[in-house]
Amino acid sequence: MEKIKVIIVDDHAILREGLRALLSYFEDIEVVGEAADGQEAIELVETKRPDIVLMDIIMPKMNGFEATRQIHVKFPTSRV
Repeated sequence: MEKIKVIIVDDHAILREGLRALLSYFEDIEVVGEAADGQEAIELVETKRPDIVLMDIIMPKMNGFEATRQIHVKFPTSRV
C-alpha cells in the first residue's frame, strides 16, 4: 500500500510538531516536509509532490491563500 504524502505548513513550529506527531499514528500517512511560510510550501510541493498540503492561512512572506492559489495552478494533483 502506498502512503499518503503530506506537507505541513504553519509559521508556528510547535503546531507543526504536534500535527506531525498526530499524523505519525496513521500507518498510511507519511509527512514528507514542513514549511514555515507560503513560499517555502510552494518550493516543497515542487520537490516532494505531496498528495495533501495542510496549510495555515496567516503567515509571513506569503499567506496561505496565495500559496494555495499558486499550488492549485502549478500542481493540480496536490490537494490543499
